[in-house]
Amino acid sequence: MSELETKVRGVIEQIRPYLQADGGDISFVEITDDNVVNVELKGACGSCPFSRMTLKNGVEEAMRKVLPEIKSVEAINM
Repeated sequence: MSELETKVRGVIEQIRPYLQADGGDISFVEITDDNVVNVELKGACGSCPFSRMTLKNGVEEAMRKVLPEIKSVEAINM
C-alpha cells in the first residue's frame, strides 16, 4: 500500500461516520495512476438522489483539502 493510499483511506475513515449517520457508507476501491480515487457508495448513499452532490461537495472537497494531488473522487458500482 502506498503512502498516498494510506492517507486517502484515512480521509475516508474520517468521513464514514457522517455518511453512516444517514444510513449510508463509503468504501475505498482504488487510486488510478492519474490520482483519481474510486469509491463505492453503499446503503442509503447508493440510492440517494443527492449522492453525487455529497460525493463532489463533501467527500472530494475534504479529500482535496488534505491531499491536493488528488484530481477527483468518483463513485463506481461494484
